[in-house]
Amino acid sequence: MSIDGARPDFAGATGLSVGSPWTFFAVTYAVTWAFWLPAIVFDVSFGTAEGVALLVAGLAGPGLGGIGFTYLVYDERGRADFWQRLRSVRRIGLRWLLVIAAVPLALSLLAAGVDRLFGGVGATWAEGVVGFAATPFTILPTLFFVTLPPFLEELGWRGYALDRLQLRWSALVSGVILGVAWSLWHLPLFFVADTYQSGLGVGTPEFWLFFVSVVPLSMALSWVYNNTSRSILAAILLHSSANFSGEIVAVTPRADVYNVWLWVLFAVAIVAIWGGKTLTRADEVPKPPLPARR
Repeated sequence: MSIDGARPDFAGATGLSVGSPWTFFAVTYAVTWAFWLPAIVFDVSFGTAEGVALLVAGLAGPGLGGIGFTYLVYDERGRADFWQRLRSVRRIGLRWLLVIAAVPLALSLLAAGVDRLFGGVGATWAEGVVGFAATPFTILPTLFFVTLPPFLEELGWRGYALDRLQLRWSALVSGVILGVAWSLWHLPLFFVADTYQSGLGVGTPEFWLFFVSVVPLSMALSWVYNNTSRSILAAILLHSSANFSGEIVAVTPRADVYNVWLWVLFAVAIVAIWGGKTLTRADEVPKPPLPARR
């Protein structure tokens, strides 16, 4: 019996258990990249109907993995806990809802303000916002980006993987590990036409900045998740809020650099104030309260 009360999962010759986060990452990458790599091989743009289908199918990888591994690893109570963490708003509370809504937009506006101080434009309304007055349907891509990807991804990243990482490591280390895995998961998108990532280019400063930017966001998501009784819904909302701020406010490339480093400073502040062990006021990392099955 492990310290957290979970029974150890069966480990094969590789030493990897069924419930291991590394097994989850491998399966998630396999599912997602099985749809995104063909888009590269056959030069399918995500601006086409078949491209959108491949994009959405790939985005579902973490969510399908999160649900699948939850049903594989946990008993009936563990599965019920998963859906409760997804549905319950009471776990979050008003204070954390305000944090979720305010932080991403505040950091974007602060980055724009710093850019203005150095003679830049700072920020303008994003394309979707500008076009909405003339053609309301132009808001649809924005709504898609703000809602569906966070939902599909967070069912796995925070819904399953973060708990499994925190069974062994601190919240700080777990957040960094998950952030790196999450950032690299996006890699094929840089080679597919009509994606945000392909617009950044490969090997450019923006390319590397993207991978850096995901890690402090992962830390912030871990912080909110642990402080809202392991709320998957809170993680989805913060992920959506981060996407939303980028979809309504278009910052200059220089302001975007400032924005990334502000996220880094914000993550450092979280660790400094709340501590790297749990990212909360508690002494122990929140753990799944229900026993894992063999």
